[in-house]
Amino acid sequence: MRLPLILLGFALVLPTAAQAQQKKVPFPTREELRSLQLLAYSCSRANDQDSCGKTRNLADPLMDHPRLSAACKDNIWELIQASQVVSSNSFQRRDSIDRPARRLTLVCSEPEKPKQPTAPTKT
Repeated sequence: MRLPLILLGFALVLPTAAQAQQKKVPFPTREELRSLQLLAYSCSRANDQDSCGKTRNLADPLMDHPRLSAACKDNIWELIQASQVVSSNSFQRRDSIDRPARRLTLVCSEPEKPKQPTAPTKT
C-alpha cells in the first residue's frame, strides 16, 4: 500500500523539478523582428518566391516561441498565411502582408519593465 503512495508522490514532484531546470528563452531582439519585417515588405513588393519563402521560414519558428503572446502569434500567423506568391500583386495582397509586418515590432517586442521610482534625496 505504501509503494503506490510513494510513486504518486514522485509523480507529483517530477514536473516541478523539470520546470525548475528549464532555461528562460529570450524574446526575439528588435533587430530580428526588424529583419523579418523588411523581408515581409520585400515579399509584398516583389511577389517572388525567394523573399516570400524567406519570410515564412523566418516567421515559422516564432510560432513555437514559449514567451511570445497570443496576439503576437496571431500576427505572425497572419503574416505567414499572406506571404504567398500570387499571379496578380494587387493592393489587397500587399496590404494583407504589410499590415501584420507593421505590427511586428509593436506586438512581439519584449515588454518594458516598469522603472522603479528613485528615492528622493535629502540635501
